[in-house]
Amino acid sequence: MGTIVTAVTLGICYPWALTMIYGWRINHTVVDGHRMHFDGTAVELFGQWLKWLVLTIITLGIYGFWVNIKLIDWKTRHTTFLN
Repeated sequence: MGTIVTAVTLGICYPWALTMIYGWRINHTVVDGHRMHFDGTAVELFGQWLKWLVLTIITLGIYGFWVNIKLIDWKTRHTTFLN
């Protein structure tokens, strides 16, 4: 579903698709008997995504190497254990 939404909106809803997929994956993960929870929102990621896009354009693509690292960092900050 995330791929369909991203394709139809020409990539604008990509942050929503990422949060939907990642949220489902984390919310259904149990580590050592402790359930994990993802509390990130698509609106927050969209703001970050715009900032990363602008920085990538300003630096002529150099910042693009750090976008994946920043995305992993954002996912990690919004992932917690429930128990």
